[in-house]
Amino acid sequence: MSSIRWLYPSRLLPGITKAASRRVGRWARKRQGDDGPVTKLQPRRIYILPTGVGIVFALMTFAMLLGSMNYNNNLSFVLTFMLIGVGFVAMHQCQRNLVALEVSFAGIEPVFAGQSAQFRIAVANRSKSPRHRIRLYIDDVQSDVQDLEPGESKIFVLPVRTERRGWVTLERFGIRTLFPFELFRSWAWLHMYPKGIVYPHPAEHAPPPPATQTALGHRQHDARGEEDFAGLRRFHSGDSPRNVAWKAYARSDQLLTKQFSGADMSSQWFDFDAVVSSDLEERLSVLTRWIIDADRTLEDCGLRLPGRSFPPAHGDAHRRRCLEALALFGLEQVDG
Repeated sequence: MSSIRWLYPSRLLPGITKAASRRVGRWARKRQGDDGPVTKLQPRRIYILPTGVGIVFALMTFAMLLGSMNYNNNLSFVLTFMLIGVGFVAMHQCQRNLVALEVSFAGIEPVFAGQSAQFRIAVANRSKSPRHRIRLYIDDVQSDVQDLEPGESKIFVLPVRTERRGWVTLERFGIRTLFPFELFRSWAWLHMYPKGIVYPHPAEHAPPPPATQTALGHRQHDARGEEDFAGLRRFHSGDSPRNVAWKAYARSDQLLTKQFSGADMSSQWFDFDAVVSSDLEERLSVLTRWIIDADRTLEDCGLRLPGRSFPPAHGDAHRRRCLEALALFGLEQVDG
């Protein structure tokens, strides 16, 4: 019975805290509305409260005031009112430290499900005074603390853990400061809704991909034919030594492989219906693994999905298109 009495409050308090945070968050969004691509912080949307240190400081100052009045000590009065003045100055400076800062979304790189999405947020100080100890946060995740000189802009990174493919959205994040003296905590909430793409998690033990197909064509391509010289690329394990550009290696000390445009071009088709699995996410994971492996070896690969296909090609742009299609497969209709 005693164990229940002790465990019940410890389990109850986090739930109360989360419920209160959600309620306050809804109130703040209703009060402020959605923010634009570039948001300039105004004084009316910056909140401020004393920290634990600030509360102790206030209690200590009040105790000193009572002592000064009790003993009618002029020196004690001077010290007490000096501390009160320091508290008011700290409160004003803490709130002013965020006023007029410009916040904007600076981009995010695609990640695979299970990785942390790195949201990059730019904070610019257009004023003539420096801003100190600025930090961005979302729930329990915090960015590094940085200072901003007049006219300076810096990038803050907020890592957000992802669990599934599709879009990951940063619905709300905050900017705060404890400067100076950490007596007060000043903060503002932003509702900019930046988002990034999350690719399916690559299968750890995927079956071998379908066999490479050879087709005839006459377009200029960095295939492995040997008719006309088409350029150089970085050497990859498995390339023929006779295609290594040894003269270029002597000049730059970097292994490069000669590429030729020819009529014989090899490519692979990765077909959604050809993956043997009844689970949708497993099929997408296998296709993701095949595309990644083909991209590493610079092999041409095509992707067939129900209602959509991508012809064989290679390169970063082609890889991104295919992986994005896999990430959003089946979700576009739901979002629409």
